[in-house]
Amino acid sequence: MNERPLAHKARPRNLDDIVGQDHLVGEEGIIRKMVERKRFFSLILYGPPGIGKTTIARVMADEFGLNTHTFNASTDNKAQLKDIISQAKRYGSLLIVDEIHRMKKDIQDFLLPEVEAGNVILVGLTTNNPYHSVNPAVRSRTHILKLLPVSEDGLFPFLKKLKKRFPDDLTANFSDEVYRYVIQASNREIRTAINMLEIIEIVHPGEDVTLEMAEKVVLTPAFELDKDEDNYYNILSAFQKSIRGSDVDASLHYLARLIKMEDLASILRRMSVIAYEDVGLANPAIFARMDACARACERVGFPEARIPLAALVVEMALSPKSNSAYLAVDKALKDLDEGAMRKIPNHLINVENFEEKDSYLYPHDYDSHIVNQQYLPEGLTDRCYYRAAPTSKFERALAERLEAIDKVLQKKRD
Repeated sequence: MNERPLAHKARPRNLDDIVGQDHLVGEEGIIRKMVERKRFFSLILYGPPGIGKTTIARVMADEFGLNTHTFNASTDNKAQLKDIISQAKRYGSLLIVDEIHRMKKDIQDFLLPEVEAGNVILVGLTTNNPYHSVNPAVRSRTHILKLLPVSEDGLFPFLKKLKKRFPDDLTANFSDEVYRYVIQASNREIRTAINMLEIIEIVHPGEDVTLEMAEKVVLTPAFELDKDEDNYYNILSAFQKSIRGSDVDASLHYLARLIKMEDLASILRRMSVIAYEDVGLANPAIFARMDACARACERVGFPEARIPLAALVVEMALSPKSNSAYLAVDKALKDLDEGAMRKIPNHLINVENFEEKDSYLYPHDYDSHIVNQQYLPEGLTDRCYYRAAPTSKFERALAERLEAIDKVLQKKRD
């Protein structure tokens, strides 16, 4: 029989073993409090792959002494679920539903009454934001918990401890530099990092592994660490701030350092953020050019991808800048965080309800295609989120359009 992978052996057995989710399993974490008080509630856990969603669900089942069943909402069928539920009614079970955002309506209609009756405890898992992707009927019967990306400082001691826990599985000796390389190369995914250590062990059992040896096995270029620990994420930060500051030469310098690392996905991801956050509405053509650059880079790969990357970075750095859209949406989100979630005006709601309803006024039926009508909820009508930045012709034109709309509305009010 084949030896079980190290990632399976290292799977946490209790809450104390879980890495990087102190807000859930730490002393004041909601999951720890549920376990301590023997009170269990159906949950949805969401976060990126490899972060520990399934692990937390299984640890919870062990802590409560429950049988565990798994169901994939994307591939499993209703007959399988019926069999699980019949067992759960007899023994009391925790049901882990993977990809819960893909749950079909007939399965949902069968499962939810069982959850409500307490015949089964549901833990749904998803990489998508459940507030957007999971059916409201499912959300209303669960408590939603977000798992956070594991930090480098959180994963580093875990990997070092792993060698002490499994000396027979990890006979090679890894320097701190190798551990940090593995953390960065795995994108801080716990399971991927463990698999990388295991594959290095297979190639170099019992040896003192250098960064160069690890890089040859993992086949991901090492992120260069200088004397000031100027690591990969600091370079990405310096790259964005140089473009934001319109320093084209500094922007190209940090781009060159990123190109040396050959992590195209991270470069394109950061440049997409820069296009919308920093250049923004001052040069909206940059959005389409960013997509075109990404397609070209993915088509040709390195080393040729350096050419479209350089062309776009030069344009971004020298472009006028505006963060007006970024500031506007953050203002709106801050309002919601502070409780400004008011009722939508009735005339904007399509669905019939029992409340008295004003008629919706169709703007295209009016002069200038503008009508004096309330759109913001009551109590928020004084809010002004968007302020045009005067840094480009395009956004000055938006400001003029806003002013013209206000004048038309004022005349209609008068």
